Amino acid sequence: MKLILKETISTLGQEGTVVTVKPGYGRNYLLPQGKAVVATQENLAVLEENKAVIEARLAEERKQAEALSKKIAGIEIVIEQLAGDDERLFGSVTNADICAKLAEKNIVIDKKQIQLSEPIKVLGENVIPVKVGFQMFADVTVKVVRAATEA
Repeated sequence: MKLILKETISTLGQEGTVVTVKPGYGRNYLLPQGKAVVATQENLAVLEENKAVIEARLAEERKQAEALSKKIAGIEIVIEQLAGDDERLFGSVTNADICAKLAEKNIVIDKKQIQLSEPIKVLGENVIPVKVGFQMFADVTVKVVRAATEA
């Protein structure tokens, strides 16, 4: 099934791209959600007319993603957590915790952009990729340190 994407989908492509997908995926997900339209002659003609507008919007998004990438690259955040003697945390550090620490540094992103495969459960330093745009990533260093306990 040939479809024209109306928005950028990370697994398929960018807005305005003609893609071939399995019929069930197109009929049951992309078309009902308004993420794509069927690639008919009329829709292809409309796509050609709007090509310049789409390209300008994608260039602006790419520029914003590059600016965010430069802002994020090399940032180091420190998160304090209670931990046992074996350096295992009482709890874990999640992408929401990392997002909150970035917000303290005036970097506002969605927690879904932080590509943390599983929560951090031990003390130490981790390099976490952050998705800043379509197939663009920046790395953030997260140091998990032992929180000072009051005796």
